[in-house]
Amino acid sequence: MTNFTLSNGITMPAVGIGTFMMSPAQAQKAVYDALTCGYRMIDTAQAYMNERAVGRGIKESGVLRKEIFLSTKIWASQYLTEGTVEKSLELLDTDYIDARVIIGLS
Repeated sequence: MTNFTLSNGITMPAVGIGTFMMSPAQAQKAVYDALTCGYRMIDTAQAYMNERAVGRGIKESGVLRKEIFLSTKIWASQYLTEGTVEKSLELLDTDYIDARVIIGLS
């Protein structure tokens, strides 16, 4: 699979799966299916309200977390709120996120 190297040296898969507008059940299954088919990039957001399901899909897949590029998005208005990032980590059941995207900046 093709990867891109970001300006900070981190490698990111060129193709992945997003979970926008998926119910938790759909997101969990889609993440599981994508990872077992060879995808290694998963994108979600706090606003999608499916981070916990994404985390379950990752765990169920059996793919090692270090092999997955995981990104989530946080509203700019929430970014500096204490515990915001930690809440995503808890819901995703992981100890790190590969890319945190702040949305709503102009």
